[in-house]
Amino acid sequence: MKFIAIIPARYASTRFPGKPLAELGGKPVIQRVYEQAVSVLGEAYVATDDQRIYNKVLEFGGQAIMTRTDHKSGTDRIEEAATKIGTTADVIINVQGDEPFIQRSQIETLCQLFDDPQTQIGTLGKRFDSIEATENPNSPKIVTDVNGFALYFSRSIIPFIRGKEKSEWMQQYPFLKHLGIYAYRREALSAITKLPQSPLEKAESLEQLRWLQNGYRIRVGETTVETVGIDTPEDLKRAEAFLAESHLL
Repeated sequence: MKFIAIIPARYASTRFPGKPLAELGGKPVIQRVYEQAVSVLGEAYVATDDQRIYNKVLEFGGQAIMTRTDHKSGTDRIEEAATKIGTTADVIINVQGDEPFIQRSQIETLCQLFDDPQTQIGTLGKRFDSIEATENPNSPKIVTDVNGFALYFSRSIIPFIRGKEKSEWMQQYPFLKHLGIYAYRREALSAITKLPQSPLEKAESLEQLRWLQNGYRIRVGETTVETVGIDTPEDLKRAEAFLAESHLL
């Protein structure tokens, strides 16, 4: 089975314009993401709508593809890029352009999900460390069936533990945080980008609920690795500290 990584990267960002080109430990953020992905999969592309990002990727020796400026999601950008590239990959991995610390083990876990032919889409979850963390609506929660397929994603705490004080909930159930990395079979990627927004997606503002509500099967792999995504200049400072402490890159 052939895998390829496509990394969506926009220059425009409300909270951190130009973040793919921001320096992290002497390299642009997008270069660190690219190098992590290509070291595991052997082939990766940055999909961007900005000439500056495109030029920078070529400058450090990476592969890039220009895409339209009007995409509403990274998934749509990846579909356009995959079509333009003409890839023969069976599975396309969507590595977020602001995740420079994505680890080999995480990518490998995603790939292994597709050993099961029923897996159409794959993603990752990590167990929450505290009940306070589960209460953050910016950290979506996942519940799965006994085979690891997603039943639902929510910004609310799910499931509700009846008859127990909230301080006891962590001992009753392994609450799972959703990490925003996806992998798609090629035909599934093409199909889901043609779907209209669903009522659940609009309610929770979670794109993956569109796929679930239309019957697609999302397999969830579990990771113990915590990464540091970069959404703001403050996140970049935390990433610099993380880099210095961890020696991961």
